[in-house]
Amino acid sequence: MRRFVSRETTGGALLIGAAVLALLLANSPWRQWYLDLSETVVGISSIGPLQVHLDLTVAEWAADGLLAVFFFVVGIELKHEFVAGSLRSPKEAGVPILAAVGGMAVPAVIYAVVVTTMGDPSALEGWAIPTATDIAFALAVLAVFGKGLPIAIRTFLLTLAVVDDLLAIIVIAVFYTDELHFAYLGAALVAVALFGWHVRSRTPRWWLLIPLFVVAWALMHASGVHATVAGVLMGFTVAARPAHGEAAPRTQRYEHAVKPWSQGLALPLFAFFAAGVDLMDGGGVVEIMGQPVVPAIVAGLVVGKVVGVLGTTALVTRLTPLRLAQGIGVRDLLPIALLAGIGFTVSLLVAELSFGHGSEHTLGAKAAILLASVLAAVLGALMLRWDARQARSSDMNRDDLEDNVTEFIGDESDRQAH
Repeated sequence: MRRFVSRETTGGALLIGAAVLALLLANSPWRQWYLDLSETVVGISSIGPLQVHLDLTVAEWAADGLLAVFFFVVGIELKHEFVAGSLRSPKEAGVPILAAVGGMAVPAVIYAVVVTTMGDPSALEGWAIPTATDIAFALAVLAVFGKGLPIAIRTFLLTLAVVDDLLAIIVIAVFYTDELHFAYLGAALVAVALFGWHVRSRTPRWWLLIPLFVVAWALMHASGVHATVAGVLMGFTVAARPAHGEAAPRTQRYEHAVKPWSQGLALPLFAFFAAGVDLMDGGGVVEIMGQPVVPAIVAGLVVGKVVGVLGTTALVTRLTPLRLAQGIGVRDLLPIALLAGIGFTVSLLVAELSFGHGSEHTLGAKAAILLASVLAAVLGALMLRWDARQARSSDMNRDDLEDNVTEFIGDESDRQAH
């Protein structure tokens, strides 16, 4: 069951299923039950004289709490890629890293231009919404529709997506922190350090790691910094090289242990509470879809990602010594850029951080994210199948060296993230 849930196709299906169910419930006779469940407050605000601010709604617990598990896995993946994976060599990682930067900058500019031109400058706070890429969703589409393509294409998308998520985490920490409490922040960093010390010890115990994780998360939440940052930091503390005589690095071990909970529970529950857009609220479908944030987000994710990724790659490969990896051609980047436009998880989170839960802009932003993600996924899937049917030359990356391609997507039906 753990192996099944950890598959990229399964994770993507659960994510989509939860979002569709939420959308149906939010626009059905059970709408009020769904809204009441989302707004139910659970938790405590203080422990004696200590204010902990943990009296959150169920929807906030899903966004702030459960997503920390997902971002812990993201942190582990980033650590592994930086130390032993595709981000280890700047020469190999240079093109997808810079493509990720371009794929974030162009959508943000397009968003700002559209909302300003359409006369809604109050929506500028959501500039970061179309900059994100959903790793689980994008890799699931690639796994299903990219069979037969070189595995280097998957590595490019994974590198682009993890760098995208790293930059998104920095954006959340810097631009969406309203009030900073340094005492709580310092205590949170101490808890993260304790977690890192124990997770790198000879015999780490899960019954100590989980309480340390919860304490670090709670202190980070109380500090004013978005609590998911704690998950990323703790993911970064896991050793990415074999230690204490172990055969495999702990990043792989902990990823395999936590990923089923992330993909099978945390992400679907977050999607269930985040994607429930009541299209009857705020004047109905026409009113919501007529908001400037809708075309701004759709254009940013679907058009901006393609322009940013392809444009940056073209400039980098023409003006610098950096080149695409063996087996990847320029035509392969169009479906990859479209898949990068699947914002979903992180975009939904940024929408709530930008405008608040349940505001007029939030409804429009969520509707636009769902529409753009579906559109990007469909277009990306179609382009992947077209690309897989085309003949491939012996020098796809045009570095004047014959490509040595031995692995292809779909060679292993249950291929894991690494």
